[in-house]
Amino acid sequence: MILFAFLSCNNFGKEQKTSRVDALPYYVDASFTPKWISPKSLDTLNIHKVRPFGLINQLGDSINEKTFEGKIYVTDFFFTSCPGICPKMTNNMLLIQEEFEKDDEVLLLSHSVTPEYDSVPVLKHYADAKGVISNKWHLVTGNRKEIYDLGRYGYFVEEDLGLPKGEDDFLHTENFILVDKNRHIRGIYNGLNKTAIAQLIADIKTLKKEG
Repeated sequence: MILFAFLSCNNFGKEQKTSRVDALPYYVDASFTPKWISPKSLDTLNIHKVRPFGLINQLGDSINEKTFEGKIYVTDFFFTSCPGICPKMTNNMLLIQEEFEKDDEVLLLSHSVTPEYDSVPVLKHYADAKGVISNKWHLVTGNRKEIYDLGRYGYFVEEDLGLPKGEDDFLHTENFILVDKNRHIRGIYNGLNKTAIAQLIADIKTLKKEG
Protein backbone atom coordinates (compact mmCIF):
# COMPACT_ATOMS: atom_id res chain seq x y z
CA MET A 1 0.00 0.00 0.00
CA ILE A 2 1.48 3.33 -1.06
CA LEU A 3 0.16 6.41 0.71
CA PHE A 4 -0.18 9.58 -1.35
CA ALA A 5 -2.34 12.63 -1.85
CA PHE A 6 -3.85 13.65 -5.16
CA LEU A 7 -1.80 16.79 -5.55
CA SER A 8 0.02 18.18 -8.56
CA CYS A 9 3.75 17.46 -8.56
CA ASN A 10 4.25 20.88 -10.09
CA ASN A 11 2.81 22.46 -6.95
CA PHE A 12 5.19 20.73 -4.55
CA GLY A 13 5.99 23.07 -1.68
CA LYS A 14 3.59 25.77 -2.90
CA GLU A 15 0.55 24.79 -0.88
CA GLN A 16 -0.13 23.34 2.54
CA LYS A 17 -0.39 19.54 2.50
CA THR A 18 -2.34 17.77 5.19
CA SER A 19 -2.80 14.15 6.19
CA ARG A 20 -6.05 12.53 5.24
CA VAL A 21 -6.47 11.27 8.80
CA ASP A 22 -6.03 12.71 12.29
CA ALA A 23 -3.80 9.80 13.38
CA LEU A 24 -1.68 7.48 11.27
CA PRO A 25 -2.21 3.71 11.24
CA TYR A 26 0.36 1.10 12.26
CA TYR A 27 1.87 -1.48 9.90
CA VAL A 28 2.99 -4.77 11.38
CA ASP A 29 3.81 -7.09 8.47
CA ALA A 30 4.76 -7.20 4.81
CA SER A 31 1.14 -6.96 3.65
CA PHE A 32 1.07 -3.34 4.85
CA THR A 33 -2.51 -3.69 5.96
CA PRO A 34 -3.21 -0.66 8.17
CA LYS A 35 -4.07 -1.29 11.81
CA TRP A 36 -5.99 1.54 13.37
CA ILE A 37 -4.81 1.57 16.96
CA SER A 38 -4.85 4.54 19.31
CA PRO A 39 -1.26 5.67 20.00
CA LYS A 40 -2.20 5.69 23.69
CA SER A 41 -3.46 2.10 23.65
CA LEU A 42 -1.54 -0.67 25.42
CA ASP A 43 -2.00 -2.66 22.21
CA THR A 44 0.93 -0.73 20.74
CA LEU A 45 3.25 -2.50 23.19
CA ASN A 46 2.74 -5.83 21.44
CA ILE A 47 3.03 -4.91 17.76
CA HIS A 48 5.97 -5.03 15.37
CA LYS A 49 8.95 -2.80 16.12
CA VAL A 50 12.04 -2.25 14.00
CA ARG A 51 14.67 -4.52 15.52
CA PRO A 52 17.83 -3.20 17.21
CA PHE A 53 20.75 -2.66 14.84
CA GLY A 54 24.34 -1.50 14.71
CA LEU A 55 25.80 0.27 11.64
CA ILE A 56 28.37 2.96 10.70
CA ASN A 57 27.53 6.32 9.14
CA GLN A 58 29.36 8.59 6.69
CA LEU A 59 31.33 10.18 9.54
CA GLY A 60 32.54 6.82 10.80
CA ASP A 61 30.27 7.06 13.84
CA SER A 62 28.44 4.05 15.25
CA ILE A 63 24.70 4.27 14.60
CA ASN A 64 22.11 2.10 16.34
CA GLU A 65 18.50 2.17 17.43
CA LYS A 66 19.40 4.48 20.33
CA THR A 67 20.47 7.14 17.80
CA PHE A 68 16.80 7.37 16.85
CA GLU A 69 15.38 7.09 20.36
CA GLY A 70 12.56 9.61 20.75
CA LYS A 71 12.85 10.58 17.08
CA ILE A 72 10.64 10.26 14.02
CA TYR A 73 12.64 9.07 11.05
CA VAL A 74 12.35 8.25 7.37
CA THR A 75 14.43 5.38 6.02
CA ASP A 76 15.33 3.94 2.64
CA PHE A 77 17.82 1.62 0.89
CA PHE A 78 20.19 2.75 -1.87
CA PHE A 79 23.75 2.43 -3.20
CA THR A 80 26.10 5.19 -4.27
CA SER A 81 26.94 3.71 -7.69
CA CYS A 82 23.28 3.25 -8.65
CA PRO A 83 22.67 4.96 -12.02
CA GLY A 84 18.89 4.55 -12.03
CA ILE A 85 16.37 5.21 -9.26
CA CYS A 86 18.75 6.09 -6.41
CA PRO A 87 19.62 9.65 -7.56
CA LYS A 88 15.90 10.44 -7.81
CA MET A 89 15.31 8.96 -4.35
CA THR A 90 18.18 11.00 -2.95
CA ASN A 91 16.78 14.18 -4.47
CA ASN A 92 13.39 13.48 -2.91
CA MET A 93 14.96 12.69 0.46
CA LEU A 94 16.67 16.08 0.17
CA LEU A 95 13.19 17.67 0.03
CA ILE A 96 12.41 16.05 3.38
CA GLN A 97 15.76 17.18 4.80
CA GLU A 98 15.03 20.74 3.69
CA GLU A 99 11.53 20.70 5.21
CA PHE A 100 12.76 19.49 8.62
CA GLU A 101 16.32 20.86 8.61
CA LYS A 102 15.80 22.80 11.85
CA ASP A 103 13.62 20.14 13.50
CA ASP A 104 15.66 17.96 15.87
CA GLU A 105 12.69 15.62 16.23
CA VAL A 106 13.02 14.32 12.65
CA LEU A 107 15.95 12.31 11.23
CA LEU A 108 16.72 10.49 7.97
CA LEU A 109 18.43 7.10 7.52
CA SER A 110 19.67 5.61 4.24
CA HIS A 111 21.16 2.09 4.17
CA SER A 112 23.67 1.05 1.51
CA VAL A 113 22.74 -2.27 -0.10
CA THR A 114 26.32 -2.60 -1.39
CA PRO A 115 28.16 -2.12 1.91
CA GLU A 116 31.19 -4.00 0.59
CA TYR A 117 31.71 -1.09 -1.81
CA ASP A 118 30.13 1.80 0.08
CA SER A 119 32.81 2.35 2.70
CA VAL A 120 32.80 5.30 5.09
CA PRO A 121 34.93 7.47 2.74
CA VAL A 122 32.68 6.60 -0.22
CA LEU A 123 29.57 7.51 1.77
CA LYS A 124 31.19 10.74 2.98
CA HIS A 125 32.06 11.75 -0.59
CA TYR A 126 28.50 10.97 -1.72
CA ALA A 127 27.02 12.88 1.23
CA ASP A 128 29.15 15.95 0.52
CA ALA A 129 28.30 15.86 -3.18
CA LYS A 130 24.57 15.62 -2.54
CA GLY A 131 24.27 18.16 0.26
CA VAL A 132 23.52 15.70 3.05
CA ILE A 133 23.56 17.32 6.49
CA SER A 134 25.54 15.19 8.93
CA ASN A 135 23.68 14.07 12.06
CA LYS A 136 20.39 14.95 10.35
CA TRP A 137 20.70 12.35 7.62
CA HIS A 138 22.73 9.20 8.29
CA LEU A 139 24.06 7.23 5.32
CA VAL A 140 25.08 3.86 6.72
CA THR A 141 27.17 0.85 5.85
CA GLY A 142 27.91 -2.31 7.80
CA ASN A 143 27.23 -6.03 7.74
CA ARG A 144 25.43 -6.95 4.53
CA LYS A 145 23.20 -9.59 6.11
CA GLU A 146 22.14 -7.22 8.88
CA ILE A 147 21.21 -4.50 6.37
CA TYR A 148 19.28 -6.91 4.16
CA ASP A 149 17.46 -8.49 7.10
CA LEU A 150 16.53 -5.01 8.35
CA GLY A 151 15.13 -4.11 4.94
CA ARG A 152 13.18 -7.31 4.44
CA TYR A 153 12.03 -8.20 7.95
CA GLY A 154 12.41 -4.97 9.91
CA TYR A 155 10.99 -2.45 7.45
CA PHE A 156 9.26 -4.77 4.92
CA VAL A 157 10.50 -2.59 2.05
CA GLU A 158 10.29 -5.26 -0.66
CA GLU A 159 6.85 -5.60 -2.20
CA ASP A 160 7.59 -9.20 -3.23
CA LEU A 161 8.64 -10.22 0.27
CA GLY A 162 6.50 -13.35 0.11
CA LEU A 163 8.84 -14.83 -2.50
CA PRO A 164 11.78 -16.92 -1.22
CA LYS A 165 14.93 -14.85 -0.82
CA GLY A 166 18.51 -16.00 -0.49
CA GLU A 167 21.43 -14.08 0.95
CA ASP A 168 22.73 -13.42 -2.58
CA ASP A 169 19.46 -11.90 -3.83
CA PHE A 170 19.87 -8.16 -4.33
CA LEU A 171 17.68 -5.79 -2.32
CA HIS A 172 16.52 -2.85 -4.41
CA THR A 173 13.43 -0.82 -3.63
CA GLU A 174 12.15 2.70 -4.16
CA ASN A 175 10.09 2.69 -0.96
CA PHE A 176 10.52 5.18 1.88
CA ILE A 177 9.39 4.03 5.33
CA LEU A 178 8.10 6.35 8.07
CA VAL A 179 8.98 5.21 11.60
CA ASP A 180 7.68 6.77 14.82
CA LYS A 181 9.46 7.50 18.11
CA ASN A 182 8.81 3.95 19.34
CA ARG A 183 10.24 2.25 16.22
CA HIS A 184 6.77 1.41 14.87
CA ILE A 185 6.18 1.61 11.12
CA ARG A 186 3.55 4.25 10.30
CA GLY A 187 3.72 4.59 6.51
CA ILE A 188 5.24 3.44 3.22
CA TYR A 189 5.70 5.81 0.28
CA ASN A 190 7.01 5.70 -3.27
CA GLY A 191 10.34 7.51 -3.03
CA LEU A 192 10.26 8.40 -6.73
CA ASN A 193 6.94 10.23 -6.58
CA LYS A 194 6.88 13.86 -5.44
CA THR A 195 3.18 13.63 -4.64
CA ALA A 196 3.95 10.76 -2.27
CA ILE A 197 6.79 12.80 -0.77
CA ALA A 198 4.41 15.70 -0.15
CA GLN A 199 2.10 13.29 1.65
CA LEU A 200 5.01 11.88 3.65
CA ILE A 201 5.94 15.38 4.83
CA ALA A 202 2.33 16.00 5.84
CA ASP A 203 2.20 12.67 7.68
CA ILE A 204 5.37 13.49 9.62
CA LYS A 205 3.65 16.63 10.86
CA THR A 206 0.64 14.56 11.89
CA LEU A 207 2.91 12.13 13.70
CA LYS A 208 4.61 14.97 15.57
CA LYS A 209 1.26 15.85 17.14
CA GLU A 210 1.24 12.49 18.95
CA GLY A 211 3.98 13.93 21.16
